[in-house]
Amino acid sequence: MTAPADQSTFEYALAKVAEHFMDVMYFDLSRYLIAAGLLTAFLLVVRKWAGNRRIQKRSAGRQDYVREIASSLRTVFVFGVTTLTTLVGTEVGIIKLNIENAALITIIWQFALIVVLHDAYFYWIHRAMHSKRLFRATHLHHHKSRTPTPWAAYSFSSWEAMLEAAFMPLFLLATSLLGIAYAGFAVFLFLWHMIIRNVMAHAGHELFPAGWVDNPLTDWISTTTHHDLHHSEGHNYGFYFTWWDRWMGTEHPEYKARFREVAKPLVISHTLAGRTSIVAMALVTSIAVLAGPFAGVEAGMI
Repeated sequence: MTAPADQSTFEYALAKVAEHFMDVMYFDLSRYLIAAGLLTAFLLVVRKWAGNRRIQKRSAGRQDYVREIASSLRTVFVFGVTTLTTLVGTEVGIIKLNIENAALITIIWQFALIVVLHDAYFYWIHRAMHSKRLFRATHLHHHKSRTPTPWAAYSFSSWEAMLEAAFMPLFLLATSLLGIAYAGFAVFLFLWHMIIRNVMAHAGHELFPAGWVDNPLTDWISTTTHHDLHHSEGHNYGFYFTWWDRWMGTEHPEYKARFREVAKPLVISHTLAGRTSIVAMALVTSIAVLAGPFAGVEAGMI
């Protein structure tokens, strides 16, 4: 990266931020709308199956949807600003990203690393936000969704949104200081993984197959019931995995029993299979469409 002769590196970075502001906001907003919208559509088209897997008896009301979407739009803005801050870091050289020649094995281990570390980060800041000193200012707003919907994925207060968003620049700064230029595509995959798992956790209907919590190969991956119990009864501070809750003794004591109650065996009909494939194709297509603006932002900023 070389700034024009009449501009400092920092001024050049700010100019690039202004140039790509709308691309970044589009990417963060679209991820939320696509993930939450497609999961909502899926639950509607398979409503008979979903109805049998409803976790709580109570249903979210119109005011819940309005609050969740409105506050999620605020979160999207906070996330977008954080993304722009991260890109300024790449422009001035304190954050290093590799967007060109990362090997597949590099993308795989870097994606796995960022997911595992983000889960640890989320667990501990989540527990901190439940402390008496921080809860009202940071996390109370999210818990207004006692019966969450997919649209609650980003329903945060401004303070919580900033805490959630801080992970990415802090992580990339740390890896850069260690001399690791993180693969841009690994970051892209992580961002999609994060929002997809987020809307699944707030779906209100158990999306994971029967037997999930009884199989040692899958039991360590958290389910919709795992996070839904957090909203309705407490416990369960983890995000992607059950590790930290079990290590720290914070998992809901009836988690597995509650999961078994709602995770009915899946009977796949031609109609259900067809509808599911349509929603899956729409998600894959949406991710592919969004890859363009994301790559454009990175290419323009580095």
